[in-house]
Amino acid sequence: MDHREEKSDVEIEGGVKGADFDRRGSGFSDDMEFTALAREPLLFNSRSNMTSQIAIVGANSCSIESLDYEIVENDLFKQDWRSRKKTEIYQYIFLKWTLALLIGLGTGLVGFFNNLAVENIAGLKLLLTNNLMLKDKYFQAFASYAGCNMALAIAAAALCAYIAPAAAGSGIPEVKAYLNGVDAHSILAPSTLFVKIFGSIFGVAAGFVVGKEGPMVHTGACIASLLGQGGSRKYHLTWRWLRHFKNDRDRRDLITCGAAAGVAAAFRAPVGGVLFALEEAASWWRSALLWRTFFTTAVVAMVLRTLIQICRTGKCGLFGQGGLIMFDVNSANPTYGTPDLLAIVFLGIVGGVLGSLYNYLVGKVLRSYSIINEKGPRFKILLVITISLLTSCCSYGLPWLSQCIPCPANQEDQCPTVGRSGNYKNFQCPPNHYNDLASLFLNTNDDAIRNLLNSRTSTEFHLSTLLVFFTAIYCLGIITYGIAIPSGLFIPVILAGSSYGRLIGTLLDPVSDLDVGRFALLGAASFLGGTMRMTVSVCIILLELTNDLLLLPLVMLVLLISKTVADCFNNGVYDQIVRMKGLPYLEAHAEPYMRNLVASDVVSGPLVTFSGVEKVGNILHALRKTGHNGFPVIDEPPYTDAPELCGLVLRSHLLVLLKGKKFSKQKMMTGSEIMRRFKAHDFAKAGSGKGPKLEDLDIKEEEMEMYVDLHPVTNTSPYTVVETMSLAKAAVLFRGLGLRHLCVVPKKAGRPPIVGILTRHDFMAEHVLGLYPHINHHK
Repeated sequence: MDHREEKSDVEIEGGVKGADFDRRGSGFSDDMEFTALAREPLLFNSRSNMTSQIAIVGANSCSIESLDYEIVENDLFKQDWRSRKKTEIYQYIFLKWTLALLIGLGTGLVGFFNNLAVENIAGLKLLLTNNLMLKDKYFQAFASYAGCNMALAIAAAALCAYIAPAAAGSGIPEVKAYLNGVDAHSILAPSTLFVKIFGSIFGVAAGFVVGKEGPMVHTGACIASLLGQGGSRKYHLTWRWLRHFKNDRDRRDLITCGAAAGVAAAFRAPVGGVLFALEEAASWWRSALLWRTFFTTAVVAMVLRTLIQICRTGKCGLFGQGGLIMFDVNSANPTYGTPDLLAIVFLGIVGGVLGSLYNYLVGKVLRSYSIINEKGPRFKILLVITISLLTSCCSYGLPWLSQCIPCPANQEDQCPTVGRSGNYKNFQCPPNHYNDLASLFLNTNDDAIRNLLNSRTSTEFHLSTLLVFFTAIYCLGIITYGIAIPSGLFIPVILAGSSYGRLIGTLLDPVSDLDVGRFALLGAASFLGGTMRMTVSVCIILLELTNDLLLLPLVMLVLLISKTVADCFNNGVYDQIVRMKGLPYLEAHAEPYMRNLVASDVVSGPLVTFSGVEKVGNILHALRKTGHNGFPVIDEPPYTDAPELCGLVLRSHLLVLLKGKKFSKQKMMTGSEIMRRFKAHDFAKAGSGKGPKLEDLDIKEEEMEMYVDLHPVTNTSPYTVVETMSLAKAAVLFRGLGLRHLCVVPKKAGRPPIVGILTRHDFMAEHVLGLYPHINHHK
């Protein structure tokens, strides 16, 4: 992709005025300034779109651009489509399914490797700490525990700070924005994939209150992007069949499959992965994509199942039975009455309130951390070290506040636990006693959730323990998200939700028919609904995690209540982060105030147009002076009786055309020669090797006065709207079709053939409300 330093290519363009439309040939002259070359806008005041074209990706600020999901129907594309044989069409379909298979295999293997590495690294750290505790070397135990955590944290932060800043954070907001049509530098690059994998391993193993589920979604998307780039001619990684995938439409579908595969690999929830992609990640969906996404997640599930069976033979070190999270709550049939339903309603309300407060505080922390992260990599690493020390102090220090509890009689599990995992950590307690708070803190996050969802002993954790653990996890989760490491929100939210769910279940145990483990599960569901604002996908993910389909009605009820309550206060956490990062995300619905405006009210200028046969110097001048990515092409006499809109030509296509140097000395149509010289795949989306850049062009002085025919590369059927269409209707059309440019044409004849071009940023509230600050935002 052509990432440029100037502005962005989320365009800022405007209208033309009929009185000044006489182009005098090309409309450009060598001795004129570019400001004089631009046409006077239709509106009384020249407007420029001043909305931000910089966004925060991961932990770094970078320029953003829109993606081209529209099919460019120019002469070259039509020729290529007509020349395709039936075998090539079958090859294309076969490759789609093959790539879906490879995405599933790759994501499944990475998901297994992540869990294997985390369980072994964290297991060795916890074993070392536990062995020193058994020898009463408490200070040395803390030093080794905090030291290991800090070393792992520094490794994760260094990878993010110096190699791939885009890998920091969850990655779900960036993937969601990409699937909405927003691209940013290195968001899906190979370096980002590398750092996402190893940074996530180090970060989770370092004991941070983060999960690997969000990073797995980003990882799956990176794998899909890497496989779906259609090869690279620069690195000799190309294949003739793969050229059909060199476009944003097919990449979008593959990345949707990758995001679903990431959820399936993280939770062992293939159906939940499909629903997550449908409900939260994807902006465009169709039945064919549903089938491929389902196939991809099914492959992930089979890969994980096979590898886990191998590990159960003891060949995976400390991975063993507890590797990939699968929480078997209880096999007994749940029974519940009216008091239980009232308690579940209360759980949902509490989850909605706590979830909305969580989102609000995460937003405040992210704004504070952005100030620190802007100061450079060293400050990013210093912030990570600070949070690591605080987390280690809480994890090791708070269990000292807990009293030792005698081991329960007739207990199947060993008490106290010997080894790195288990429900009953000895910590500083005498023989046959355990520390319930240490059983939660000095465990991996997955094991802590297993302990909270355990239904076999209702008195395993004291009320004070659950309250302290909930408060600590709630606060640590808020201050940890936003530091420069790959970090997910699912696990912190599940941990906090299951702890307060079990707390309420313990209080109601004498009068309730539901056990505390199921209350913990419903608490996790309520908190997920209050923060993520997802319902269907979270419901299915939790049911696949717990293998308890009988809880479906209760999980549905608590999710609906918590989401409804939380929506009264603010937006979901991912929507909030997308907006905070400055990513120009388009919602499926138009804002109410857009009904009071029409399309011509928001077009911004200046608009730059080309003739169907344009002078090379004029094209080069426009490319150098603007950051636009689409230029209207106007046919004028003698080629037509009156000026008319021929179509739209893309910046990337102009660069390829200029690099090919198929010029003529006379202003004449040379489309047949260009059709023989170029093929459709020459104008395809660039892969890893990137496409031609403006600075790569070597145009000689005499060539500047020559002409080039733009007709063969002009999209002759761009989407257009009349200038009197309401802005709300235009916004829904723009988003629904996945457009990058929407041409605004005049309603009456006798005027210039194009008024302006609407792009993504022209629909942003900052731009619209900046033009009309007194408009009622809610009407």
